[in-house]
Amino acid sequence: MGETVIDKVVKAAVPGSKVWTLPNLLTYGRILAVPLVAGLLMWGTNQSRWLALGIYIFAAITDFFDGYLARKWQQQSALGRMLDPIADKVLVAVVLLVLAADGGLKDGHMWAAIIIISREVLVSGLREFLGELRVSVPVTKIAKWKTTAQLLAIGFLIAGPAADRFIPHTTEIGIVLLWIAAAFTLYTGYDYFRVGVRHVVDEE
Repeated sequence: MGETVIDKVVKAAVPGSKVWTLPNLLTYGRILAVPLVAGLLMWGTNQSRWLALGIYIFAAITDFFDGYLARKWQQQSALGRMLDPIADKVLVAVVLLVLAADGGLKDGHMWAAIIIISREVLVSGLREFLGELRVSVPVTKIAKWKTTAQLLAIGFLIAGPAADRFIPHTTEIGIVLLWIAAAFTLYTGYDYFRVGVRHVVDEE
């Protein structure tokens, strides 16, 4: 199929520029959503939690569309490839930290957040190392399940006390999903670690 009129308009929006393409703008929006979601959660009212959830859902949706549109419209860029995983990790880490601070994650459930955040730091370091060696680790189905469980868990936890009044056990569902995400996180983190260690040994 040929390009639609919308495709042509978007691709021509900023001629010759890979900085202000729509996929990159969606990534910028996800980064800007981080302080907004965090601030609304810290505000602490039910209304602010619903607003935070709305912004978070928008940010989660852009996580799919920025990559999809970049491929569809051939607007991939080094900037986009760099910022996309950064935006994802910052959004997840900041929201989990705020949820832990406001009591949304208590006692042993904080370990699920610690596992997820620690894995993201570890994987970021390994990706940088493997990138220097021009080694890439393909995204597996389990990694996609991890991302899905993670995004859903955080959404339920953001709604938390505000939603519990209308949909019982919303917070509990979020915690269960967070532990599922943590389990997937450990497994996929092991994959990265195994590849990284093998190349470290080879370098020696």
